Amino acid sequence: MRCVLRARGKPLSGHNVYDFTQLILLKGTGAPALARNLSQASMITSHTPPKQLSTAEEIWNEILEEEGKVKLTPGSIEISIARKKPKPIKGLSVTGSEESPSPQRTRRSRKLTETPKKEPEVQGALKTPRSRLPRTKLARDIIENHLKFPDCILLTRVGQFYESYFDQAPEVAKLLNIKLAQRRWGARGRIVNMAGFPLVHLDRHLKTLVQTEKRFVALCEEFRKPGAPPGPRRKFGPSPFERRVVRVVTPGTLIDESFVNPYDNNYVCAIVPGEAGLNDIGIAWMDVATGEFFTQLSNLAQLRDDLARINPREIVLEKSFEDPKQVDHPIRGVLADSSASVAYCDAPKELGITPLEMRASPAIVDNITNVSVSDAAAELDLEDEATAPVFSSAETLAIQLISAFLQANLRENMPTLTTPVRFQEDARMQIDAHTVRALEIQKGSQGESNTGSLLSVVKRTITSSGSRLLSRWLCGPSTSVQEIQTRQALVALFHARPHLRRDMIALLRQTGDAIRLVQKMQLRRGDADDLLAIAETIDVHAHVTSRLLLETKDTERHQENEDQLRSLELLLGRVSDLSQLAEKIGTAVHVTPLLMGETEAPPKETPAVGFPETPDDYVESKNWSIKHDFNPELRKLHKKMKKLKDEQEEMQHELQTEYRVPTLTLKIGIPHGIFVHVAKSKTYGAKLGTNEAFIPLSKSGSTESYFYKPWSQLGTAITECQAAILQAERDALESLRVEACRVGSCAVALRRNARIIDEIDVTVGFAELAAEMNFVRPVVNESLNFLTVNGRHPAVEIGLLTSGRVFTPNTVDLGPDSRLMLITGPNMAGKSTVLRQSALIAILAQTGSFVPADYAEIGIVDRVFSRIGARDDLFRDRSTFMVEMLEAGEILRRATERSLVIMDEVGRGTTVRDGLAIAFATAHHLHSTNRCRAMFATHFHEVADMLGYYENEVEPVQGPPGEPSTKLLEPRCTRPHISFFCSDIASTGDSSTDEFTYSHQLRPGVNRESHGLRVARLGGMPGSAVEVARRVMERLRDNGPSQVASNASQSVLQVGLGLRLGNREAMRKIGEDF
Repeated sequence: MRCVLRARGKPLSGHNVYDFTQLILLKGTGAPALARNLSQASMITSHTPPKQLSTAEEIWNEILEEEGKVKLTPGSIEISIARKKPKPIKGLSVTGSEESPSPQRTRRSRKLTETPKKEPEVQGALKTPRSRLPRTKLARDIIENHLKFPDCILLTRVGQFYESYFDQAPEVAKLLNIKLAQRRWGARGRIVNMAGFPLVHLDRHLKTLVQTEKRFVALCEEFRKPGAPPGPRRKFGPSPFERRVVRVVTPGTLIDESFVNPYDNNYVCAIVPGEAGLNDIGIAWMDVATGEFFTQLSNLAQLRDDLARINPREIVLEKSFEDPKQVDHPIRGVLADSSASVAYCDAPKELGITPLEMRASPAIVDNITNVSVSDAAAELDLEDEATAPVFSSAETLAIQLISAFLQANLRENMPTLTTPVRFQEDARMQIDAHTVRALEIQKGSQGESNTGSLLSVVKRTITSSGSRLLSRWLCGPSTSVQEIQTRQALVALFHARPHLRRDMIALLRQTGDAIRLVQKMQLRRGDADDLLAIAETIDVHAHVTSRLLLETKDTERHQENEDQLRSLELLLGRVSDLSQLAEKIGTAVHVTPLLMGETEAPPKETPAVGFPETPDDYVESKNWSIKHDFNPELRKLHKKMKKLKDEQEEMQHELQTEYRVPTLTLKIGIPHGIFVHVAKSKTYGAKLGTNEAFIPLSKSGSTESYFYKPWSQLGTAITECQAAILQAERDALESLRVEACRVGSCAVALRRNARIIDEIDVTVGFAELAAEMNFVRPVVNESLNFLTVNGRHPAVEIGLLTSGRVFTPNTVDLGPDSRLMLITGPNMAGKSTVLRQSALIAILAQTGSFVPADYAEIGIVDRVFSRIGARDDLFRDRSTFMVEMLEAGEILRRATERSLVIMDEVGRGTTVRDGLAIAFATAHHLHSTNRCRAMFATHFHEVADMLGYYENEVEPVQGPPGEPSTKLLEPRCTRPHISFFCSDIASTGDSSTDEFTYSHQLRPGVNRESHGLRVARLGGMPGSAVEVARRVMERLRDNGPSQVASNASQSVLQVGLGLRLGNREAMRKIGEDF
């Protein structure tokens, strides 16, 4: 038979030729196998470099162009080969004639003919399309995945490395600070960029790409094909592995990566406008790592605040928002304030989602197709556990969009979704975005760090899940008096029993993050270690329950603490008994760690794992994950493995004795598969080499390796048995996983128990905080009172204690008789601190915590607003004053009778005249229109006069004859429901040194001196500049008052620069008109 391979249409490229030194030509009907061997043969490339780098699209287009142009015809093979003559292959002769040499290199055209044997001739032409470009499965997988995931960085696993190719490789190399390499690919010798890193560095580099750079990363994993024999990779023949993209990693879909902070939620959030457009916006958000799933109905005005509370890492919009025409859409404008990355997802029409510009009015979709949603009402938050919510159409659209996004990116890791918990706006205190930042609830003033934040100060939780629950409570305090009092009762219970608090802390240190563990198992990423952690967590939960039940039997305290014990019994009544599941896991799983390779693989597939060195790695040193007697199949396989191991030991001993080679060992692994290994010694005389049964494989100065058929057969049986055991263990692990994660039973009970433990963790932490910092239990009711006696700022107090100083407490009394509290005083005297501490005390009280005060009575607050601090927004062309006015306007529009408003120095960013007018108008609106509880700090002490404040008044009194007498009257206000307080400074030296200290204690009255020059000197302003400022101030004070006394409508600038007693009446007359 003679076969010729011809190039149809154009000659084969001279840059690359096939190396046939490893090619075995088959006879007759072996042409298809010959074609496969041709496609798998290595390429010999010339040293002439190509002109430019190639992209995946270019190579793919060449494949499509050249497909079918090379035909394999029985009879002859005509090829171009290198100048160097290949090694002769047995049964193959080489003939041919030379061609004219080119200036660059000499080429020859030869014919390879095979001496045929008598066999049937193949009839007809066998057409097998082949391209001169790389036809390996790896090359096709990489190019196809580049085209399937154009917006993602593709990382392809090749052995123990992840590799990136083409135009992505330079970017990956730069971002990850790794070396950029190049390789030749294809028959035309194209050079492509390549970068790679070891498998063990994946998490570290994902942190850079996903968390820091906010890029999408498509992970193409490697799996052993079903039915492929165990063993190492083969240099020739079909690969036992296959590759596919199992997951697209995005900032919002992180699961169990090592860089994920377990103490914070990692939410992905979908936003979809509903039927009413911007007044009906559905929000759905989920933490993939924990399975916590929420939804809410919002609107454009509230969307920014909702996102600040949720704090998502990634926001998903419909694909139509990506259109450049939608760049000015109001929702995209709101997202500019968020640090979350934005992704776009096609709205699946099969779920009832229509494009944005063609939205109909779809009915609520009860069953979401393509996504498995459990109908377990018990998965809901404990506060909302009674009934499952009915979602609006906008919420349903958001649920569908986030489900489609998760399905597209998690792919094979897609979990079973539970029914979302509907966030009830009226059941939670609303805290707007600016207030979250101004009060430093989650993050400190330094930005991303939480140092100095309320969360960092009050956090005494032990578990990571408890920390996440605490963060949610602080960002959304309850407005239910019953719920708050239930939490307070638990805090009081632990606060009054230090021994119980210590026991709880010790037990909580032993518990795992049950919610994450359950979700990890549902994502099919869990292993036997995770199952053991679940079992141990169940045992700890049981011990916690037993210890608390023991406390309820304390009859001596039962009468005096009835509310505390009732709250505890109510909490424990929701605990489920999962001891049977823990016992089943304990009887099945070894305590030793699981070494099963990649957990990325679905349970019924075999991941690509390393090849062991010896049978000992399979048996003695193998950390089997499942106990041998878990089921009959494993018992049988382990019995067979033990028998094979005994045979291996017996064979090795016989060979060592027969050939007197004590260093002889029977090995399985790299580089020869199943072979006999001999370490040479002085007494070793190459005895095995004389026996024909031992076929030499390799030799070195110190070792020799041989092929030995009996050991090869036995080793094959061992590897097959080990593979069977691993598969049986995977099946057993999957059965346990299904048992632990079965929706409606164990999974729901595990989540419910974990949530109860989290509540215990948070309340124990509150009790520990109260004991450390002398917090008290506040009275929370439905009134409009707000009274804190000697209240303290929790963060400032701890900061002062670390430097050996003591915080100065202050009393704040707001209520029906005094809704507005006007505070004046110098800079740095503590006005802003008092404002912030009042808001933080309200938040702590409604989370169920004790508060930093001697006594506190808090009427339920529905919203907390703040206008504190100065910042601009140059990105959207907003000055500092504009930002201040936007925030103030939002407060005046939204504050209700139950709201708590704190405002500091409104109107300072403009002229004195405008600023004073705006400050008065704001205070007037809060008092007369909003009628809310408000604290208003200002340097415009004229506002007090405009609000009707009188001080230093005298009235005549009857005295001795001829001696008229007067009496100094108490300060008063002609407007009801307003109180006036101020801070001050105290001089500590003579007038020449001008030394002073701040008196942070508030006193009734109005301070008409801001002492700005003293603060400037204290801040390090040059003395010469301060002196100039002093002289200017004296001249302004001397010239200003005489010109304002005759006309109340004179410049407010003059009024603000040194008013005397008689000129305050002008301010009062202005205020009386409003």
